[in-house]
Amino acid sequence: MEIVNAFLRPYLTSILFSSSSRPQSPAGAGQSTTSAFIRQQQTERPPSPDTLMIVLRELAGLLEQLGNLPPVIQELLGGGEVLITVACSPAGSGVRGSAVNALCAFIRACPGRMGTTMESLYEGLKRDITTLGTLLMQLSNSSSNTSNLPSLSEVRSRALGHAYCMYGIYTLLATSTKGSEESSATYNGQTQHTSLINISLHLHLPPISPSVLHTATSLLKSTLDQPLPVARISSEIGWTLVSGLMALGPHFVRPNLSALMVLWRNALPKPTVRDNSSVVGKDEWGFLLGVRGWAVGAMCAFLRWNNNVPGSDSTGSFDRGATKVVVTLDISRRLGTLLSNALGFANLFVTTQREEVQDPTSPTGPNMNLFTQPDEDGHDLQAYEALLRSHVHVAFALLGFATTTESIQRELITSATSLFAGNTYTGSVLQVAIAAKEGTFKGLWRVEDGYAYGVNSIDLREGVEGDAAILTISGPATSGAIQLATGQQRDVGEAEIENLLLKPILGSPENDPLSLSSALVSSELPVDPVPPVTAVVNSAIDLFSALVCTQDSNGALKALSGLIDTAKGDRFSSSNIGRKIAVTVNSVWALLLSLRMATSRAGAKAGREIFGGAQIGNMISVFLKDAILDSDEVLRGAASEALGRLSSLSSSTFLGNQINNLVKEIVNNRDPYARAGCASAFGVIYLYAGGVAAQAYLKTVLNVLMSLANDPHPVVHYWSLHALAQVISASSLSYGPFISSTISLVFKIYALDTHEPEGGSVAQANASGDLPSYQALCRIVDGIISTIGPELQDSTRTRGKIEDLVFELLRCEDETVGVEAIQCLRQMMMFAPSKMDLTDLVTRLKTYLASPRRPLKVASINALYQLVQRDAFLLSKVGGDKLVEILFGMLDEEDSRSVEGVKNIITNWLTQTVTAAPSAWIDLCQRIMARTTAASQQSTIFPSVDTKGVGFQDEESESLGAGLPGAQGDGASGHSTARWRTQLFAMECLHRICNVISASGRQEHLDLRFAKLHGIATKGLFVSRIPDLVRMAFSASAAYVTEIRLAGLVVLRDVITIFAKSPDPDYDESLLLEQYQAPITAALTPAFSSDSTPEILSSAVQVCAIFVGCGVIKDVTKMGRILKLLTGALEQSKSSGSFSIGDVQQISPNAAVMLRISTLTAWAELLIASPDQDYLKAVIEPYRGTLATLWIGALRDYASIRGDSEVLQESSSSTIDGLYMNLGKEILLPYYDDAWYRILKAVAIMMQTRDPHILPAMDGKEGAVGSVPQNEGPTALFFVVFGLVYEALVQASTSSVASSSSQLVTIAALEAMENLVRPEYAGDAILDTAVFDEFTGLCYRMAMMENAMVHIPLVKTITSLASTQFTKPGKANGKPGSSSSHLQLTHCLRICAYVLRKALPSNSSTSDDRSARTALFNTSFVALAEIGRAFGTETKEDIRGISLTLYSELLKDETSEVDLVGPTLPALRAMMEAPPTAQDRAESFGKLVHGFISCCLQNIEETSNRSGPTVILKTKNNFMAVVLVFSSLQSNVKISKALVDQFCYLLAQKLENSTELTLTAAQCAKAIIVASLAPSTNAVLKHCAGLLIPSLIKLVATTTAAVEDQEKLASLTPALDEALKTFTTFFNGVPESSRKSNFPFTRRGIDQYRAGQAVLAVLLPTLALLVDPSRSPPSSLHVQAIPIVLTFASASPGPFKEVTDGLDPGAREILETSVRQAVTGRQQQSASQPSTKRQISLKAF
Repeated sequence: MEIVNAFLRPYLTSILFSSSSRPQSPAGAGQSTTSAFIRQQQTERPPSPDTLMIVLRELAGLLEQLGNLPPVIQELLGGGEVLITVACSPAGSGVRGSAVNALCAFIRACPGRMGTTMESLYEGLKRDITTLGTLLMQLSNSSSNTSNLPSLSEVRSRALGHAYCMYGIYTLLATSTKGSEESSATYNGQTQHTSLINISLHLHLPPISPSVLHTATSLLKSTLDQPLPVARISSEIGWTLVSGLMALGPHFVRPNLSALMVLWRNALPKPTVRDNSSVVGKDEWGFLLGVRGWAVGAMCAFLRWNNNVPGSDSTGSFDRGATKVVVTLDISRRLGTLLSNALGFANLFVTTQREEVQDPTSPTGPNMNLFTQPDEDGHDLQAYEALLRSHVHVAFALLGFATTTESIQRELITSATSLFAGNTYTGSVLQVAIAAKEGTFKGLWRVEDGYAYGVNSIDLREGVEGDAAILTISGPATSGAIQLATGQQRDVGEAEIENLLLKPILGSPENDPLSLSSALVSSELPVDPVPPVTAVVNSAIDLFSALVCTQDSNGALKALSGLIDTAKGDRFSSSNIGRKIAVTVNSVWALLLSLRMATSRAGAKAGREIFGGAQIGNMISVFLKDAILDSDEVLRGAASEALGRLSSLSSSTFLGNQINNLVKEIVNNRDPYARAGCASAFGVIYLYAGGVAAQAYLKTVLNVLMSLANDPHPVVHYWSLHALAQVISASSLSYGPFISSTISLVFKIYALDTHEPEGGSVAQANASGDLPSYQALCRIVDGIISTIGPELQDSTRTRGKIEDLVFELLRCEDETVGVEAIQCLRQMMMFAPSKMDLTDLVTRLKTYLASPRRPLKVASINALYQLVQRDAFLLSKVGGDKLVEILFGMLDEEDSRSVEGVKNIITNWLTQTVTAAPSAWIDLCQRIMARTTAASQQSTIFPSVDTKGVGFQDEESESLGAGLPGAQGDGASGHSTARWRTQLFAMECLHRICNVISASGRQEHLDLRFAKLHGIATKGLFVSRIPDLVRMAFSASAAYVTEIRLAGLVVLRDVITIFAKSPDPDYDESLLLEQYQAPITAALTPAFSSDSTPEILSSAVQVCAIFVGCGVIKDVTKMGRILKLLTGALEQSKSSGSFSIGDVQQISPNAAVMLRISTLTAWAELLIASPDQDYLKAVIEPYRGTLATLWIGALRDYASIRGDSEVLQESSSSTIDGLYMNLGKEILLPYYDDAWYRILKAVAIMMQTRDPHILPAMDGKEGAVGSVPQNEGPTALFFVVFGLVYEALVQASTSSVASSSSQLVTIAALEAMENLVRPEYAGDAILDTAVFDEFTGLCYRMAMMENAMVHIPLVKTITSLASTQFTKPGKANGKPGSSSSHLQLTHCLRICAYVLRKALPSNSSTSDDRSARTALFNTSFVALAEIGRAFGTETKEDIRGISLTLYSELLKDETSEVDLVGPTLPALRAMMEAPPTAQDRAESFGKLVHGFISCCLQNIEETSNRSGPTVILKTKNNFMAVVLVFSSLQSNVKISKALVDQFCYLLAQKLENSTELTLTAAQCAKAIIVASLAPSTNAVLKHCAGLLIPSLIKLVATTTAAVEDQEKLASLTPALDEALKTFTTFFNGVPESSRKSNFPFTRRGIDQYRAGQAVLAVLLPTLALLVDPSRSPPSSLHVQAIPIVLTFASASPGPFKEVTDGLDPGAREILETSVRQAVTGRQQQSASQPSTKRQISLKAF
C-alpha cells in the first residue's frame, strides 16, 4: 500500500497542477475519487479495504492541497457525511482510521463545517448508544423479536466510527498548530500564538464537549452491568471520547480531573488473585487487556496535552504559561501507581497465558492456540498486551520520572530491556525453522513477515529531510532500514521507494487507532502506526534511553551492563540468527538514543557524569566495536555514531585509545566492510568530539584515510572519502598544513578508473552505484574551501586547481555530483566572489532549475538565494523577468520542502529592487492572480451548480472593471492555473511591496503631485498602480481560500493606510483615494458574504474602521455601506445572543465573542484617532454611551478570563454551559490579549475628556448619564480595571525583553492609570496603605527600568494622583496631623525627582530621541509644581528649589549635542511664576533666583575660552535661561547689582566680539530691553537696558566698518537685524503723545516730548552710520536703515526735526540726502500706479 502511495501522490500532483492537463483540476479529482471508490463502498461489490485506505489517503492529500473547499466539493462529500459513512462501515479499523484522517483533512479545509459535523456525529453516537441499549435488553430477553434490529457487529462499527471521528476532530484542534502553515504575520500584521487554521477550528467548536464527557462517563460506568461483548464496545467508545476531550487543554480538563481520576482508578486496579486463575477465558482476557489499553491511551492523551514535562511534546497545545498546573506532584504519584498496576497486569497475563509453542513443523500447530486468533479488528490477545505495554511506556515517558520511585524505575529498565533484547520470539517460528533449514536468510531488512525477528522501526536519521527521529506512541513506521546520512543526493521519490523496499515493517491505521493523537494529521505522507509487537519494542527502547539518563552512575552501570550482557549472551541458537541480529540492532539503537539524549543540551551534564566514566565507556566501546565491523551498513552507521558521541563525553585518553584501536583494526583486518566501518568511525569521532580534541591524532588519521581512499573496493574508498570530508570539516583551521596533499589526493582519485561510477569489476561497479565517490570528492573540496576561507582569493594557484576540479565535476553526467559541485561554488562565491564569473553562474543555475531532478533544483535554489542576498540587481540584470517567472512557476510544481527556498529568493529579490521598479513586481503579481482560478473551472466542470450567489454584481463591483475570476468569458478557460498557495504568496508579495515602499522614504511613489513638481515620470510609480492593487485585492477577497481572502484584505488595508494622505494631482484640497471609494467598498463587500469565516469578518471590520478613520471621506453622510457595516456590527455587539453581520447569520458562540472584540477594537481605533480627525467626533458621538458600556464590559470579561475566574459572564451564562465557557476562555484569550490595550486606551481618552458616559459605565449603570452620585468609595468596576492595568504594568516592568508592542500596552495602561487614580473613579481606595505601597513600588521599578516614552505617562499618572487625591476638599494639605498624606506625597516627589534626575544627560545612557526627553523634562517639572501645590505653602518653595537645582544641572551639561534646554524653557518660566507673598518666603525666593542666575553665569564664564558645538550650545542655553528669569521677575524681587552688571558685561562681550554667539546675544539684549519697557517691570531690567544699548550701538558700528568684507558682513547681518528691531521697539516704547507736534505744554507733556527727543538723539546718529546715499546700488545696510529712519520721521516729526538739526553737518547732510532719495523713489513708484499713498512731506524738516 505504501508503494502505491509513493507512486500515486507525485503522479496525482503532476496531473492536477500541470499546465498541460486542463481542464483537470483538484475539484475534478475530488469528484472522480469520491464517485469511483468511496460511494462504491455501499454497493454489492465494495472495493477492498486496502483500496479504500489508499483512496482515502490520497483524498486527504488532495483536500490539503485544495486549501479551503469550494461549495461544490463540499456537496460532493456530503458535507463530510460520506467520510463519516465510510468510517462507520464494517470494512475494518484500517478503513476507519483512514476515513477519520480524511475527515480531519476535510475539517481543516472547511472549518465552517466543524460545528455541524460534530453535532451530527454526537447525535449519531447517541442513536448508536440507544440502539446498543435496546440490543442489550433484547439479548437479556431471548424471547423478544430482534429481526428489525441491526446486529451487534453493525452497531459496533457505527458507534466506533462516530466515536473515532469525534476523537480525530478533537485531537485535530491541538495538532493542527504543528501541521499548518504559520501565516498570522502576513494576515494580522503581528505575531500570534496559534495558527490561522487552529483559530478557525476552535472558533467553530460547538458547545457539546461537556455533554460528550457526560456520555463517555456514563458509558464507562455502565460496563459493570453489561455482558462482555457490549461492555467491550462501551469501554472502547467511552475511553476514545475521553482521549479526544483531553486535547481541549487544561481549561476543560482541570474542572473534571477528579472524575477522570476515579475513572482511571476503576479501570486500572491492582492485579488480583482471580486474574491469575485459569478460569479467565479468551473473551474476558481481551476485555481486561483492551480496557486497560484504552484507559492508558486516554492517560497518554491527558499527559500529552495537559502536562509540560521536559522532553514531552506539547507544541500542539496552547500556551500553558498562563494556566495553572494540572499535573501536580500528587496527581503524578497517583498516575504512576496506576501505570504500575497496568504494567503488573500485563506481566501477569504473560506469566499466566503464555503456552509452549508447539512443533513448528506442524502446519496446524500454531492454530491450536486460541489466544492467537484475531478479533474483528485483526488483533489477538498478544497484540492487545503489546498495545497496553507500549501505552504504559509512553505514559511513563510523558509523566516524567521525578515522582517515580527507584524500584519502579529499575523494574521499567528491566522490563524494557527484556522486550527489545530478550530471547522471546513472538513471530512465525515455522518461518524461522524453514529459513534456517534451507539457509535462505537474506538479511534483517529484507524480511517480509511484518515482524522481522522483533527489530525496531525507529528512524534514526539526522540531517535528512523530514523529521529526524519521530518517537511517538506507537513508533510510526517511517523506516525500518535506516542508513547513516551518506550525503547521497537523490530525489524524494527514489529515496522513498528505496526505503520502502528496505522496510521490513510497514504501518497501517488499524494497528493503533489512538496513534492519531501523535501523528501529523495534515502531513502529506501520513505516518501510520506499526504493528503492536513492533510498537512495544519501539516504546521500550525510547523508555530505556530516557531512563538511563536519569540514573546515577551506579544505576546506569547496572542498566547498561544488563543490556550488553543480554545482547551478547549465547542464548540465541544458530538457527535463529535473525533474532540475534535484531537484538544487536535494538541494543545499538538503545545505546545511540541514550547517547543522543546525553549529548543534548538538556542532558549534557548528566550525560558526561554517566557516560564519561572509564568503566561504562570501555564496556560500551567493546560492544560497539563488533557492530562497527559488521557487514550491515545500517548497523555500522548507528554504531559509529554511538562511538563518536561516546568519545565526545569521555576523556581524551579514551578518545586516543579508540583511534588507536581503529587504526590497529584497519591494519590487521582486511575485510572491506570492517575497514569501511572503522573509516566511518573516524569521521564520526571527529564530527562529535571536535577537531581540537582530536588534533593530536590528525596526521595519523589522515594517513590511514588517504591510504584507504586508494582502495579499489567501492565500500572502502567511499566511506574513507566520506570520513575524510567529515574530518576536514571538523578540523577547520588546524587542517591547513594538509590542504596541498589533500588536493593532490583528490586529483589522483578523480583520475583512477576504479573510482569511476562504472569502474572496477562487475560486482564492484554494482556496489559503486549506491556509493558515488565523486560526491564524496565534492564534499572534500567543499571542506577545503571552508578551511582556506577568505585567503582563497589571494591564493591564485590553489584557487585555480579548485575551480578546474569543481567545473570538471559539474560536467559529470550524474546530476547528483552536480549538486555537490554547486555547494562548492557557493563556498567559493562566499570567500572569493570577485574572482568568479557570476554572470555565467547565474546562467548555469537558471538552466538547472528546469532539471527534472529535485536535488539539483534545490541546490540551484540555495545558490540563487545566496546570490540574491549579495547582489539582487546583478540577478535582475542577468536573469531578468524570465527568471522570476520561472521561480513563480516552481511554486506551482514543487512540494513544500522546495517552495520555501523559492519564496526566500523572491522575497529578498523583491525587497532589494522593488523601490527601483515597483510596477514590474506588481505586473508579475497581477499575472499570477489573473490566472484562471477554481471558480472558473468549477463553472466549466460542474455547470449544474449554481454559483450566482458567490459574486456581488453591484455598481461598486462594476466600477472595478472585473467581477469574480472566471467571469471574463470562455477565453479565460485556456489560461494556466496558479495553485492557491502560489496566489497567496503573490498577495504576500504585494503586502511586502507596500511595506517596503512606504518605509523607503521615496515620496514620489506615494505622491503624484510631488512627482510632477520634480519632473519625475509618473509611469511606473507605485501610486499609479492603485487601481490594479484595489482590483487584485477585490479578486483575492472573492476567492474560496480563506488565506487568500485575508491576504486581499491586508493589501486593501495597506492601500488605504499608505495613500490616505496622498493628494489628488488634479484637484487641490482633494485626496487621491476619494475617487476609489466605490472600488474599495466593492472589495470589502465579499468579506461579508454568507461563506465568510470569522477571521475574514474580523479583518473586514478592521479595514472598514481604518477607511473611516483615515480621513479620505470626512462627510458622514457619504461614508455609505462601510459606516453602515460598522454601526451594524456595533448594534449586534449590544445583544448577548447570536451575532450576525452582513449575510453571515450562523456564528458559533466563540466566533461571536471574537467578532464583538474585533468590532469594539475597531471603534476604539476610531476614538483614538478622533483628536487628529475632527470629523470622527460626529461619527462616534451617537454611540458614546453604548461604546462606554461595551468597552468597560469587555475589560471586565478580559479580567475574568485572565484571573481564571469561575464566575461566568452575564452575557453568556444563560446560553453557554459552564465547562464550555472554561474552554472558551482559552480560545478567546489571544483575541483579548491583542485588543484589550486599544480598548483601554479609548476608555482612557473618554476619562481624560470627562465624557459623561464613562463614569456610569465604570459604576455598572448603563445609560445612567449624569445620574450617578459621587461616592466616597471607588466605582463598582474600579478594581477590575485597576487590576488589569496593574498586572500589565507589572509584566512590563519585570520583562527582560522590551518590544514595541509591549511598550504600547504599557503606555496605554499608564494613560488609563492617570485617570483611574482620580477621586471620581478611585475614591479613597488608591490611598489605602497597602494599595498605595504596591502602586508606588511598581512606579519605583518602572522609573528605574523603563525609557522616556514610558516615563512621560508615568509622571503624568503621579501628577494626576497628587493634584486630585491630595487637593480635594477634606484633605489636610501639609497641615499638622496629616503624616500619612505627607508620606505618600513624599513618595510621589521621590519618583518624579528620580525620573527627572535619571533623564539628565549626565546620568542617562539611553538612546531616547530629543522629543521624548524634552517632553519628559516638561512633564516632570510640571509634576514637581503640582506636588508642591499639594504639599501646601510650607513645602512648595522647597520643591521649587529642587526644580531649579535640577534645571541648573541640565544647564551645566556638556555631554549632549542635542539641545534639551530650548524646548524646556517654558517649564523654567512656570517655575518663576507665582512667587511667595510672605516676607520671609519672598526673601528666600530672591536668594533662590540669585543663586540660579549665579550658576548660569558661572557656566558661561567656564566656556569663555573654549569653543565647539556643545560649548556654544551650553552658552546659548545659559544666556536664554538668565534672560527668561529676568523677564519673569516680579517688581518686588531684588537682585544684586553686581550680578546684573556681570551678566550685562558677559552679554556685551558676546555682542562686541564677532562670534557665533553674537546673534544669540543680540536676541537676549532685545528680550531684556523689550521687557524693560513694561509699565510695572522690575528695576533690574531698566538697569540692564541702560547697560546693553551702548553695546548694540557698538554692534552697529562694527557692522558698518565691515561693509566691504562681505563674509564678515554676512555673519553680522542677522545680529544687526535684531539690533535694529530692538531700536524700533525701544523707540515705540516712548509714549505716543511725545511724537506729536502739537503736544500739550504741560510739565508731563514736555517730559514726554524730551524723552522722545532723547531716544532719537541716540538712535538717529547710530542709523546715520548705516546710510550711504553715494553708493549705487545702495548697500544692504543702507536698505535696512532707511525704512527705520522714515518710520521715526513719520511717527515723531517734531523731535525728529530737532534732533537732525543738532547733528553735525556731515551726518545731517548724509541723512537728508538718503531720506530725500527714498521719498523721491517712493513718489515715482506711486505715480506709476493708479492709486497713490500718502508720503512723508519734506517740509517736516
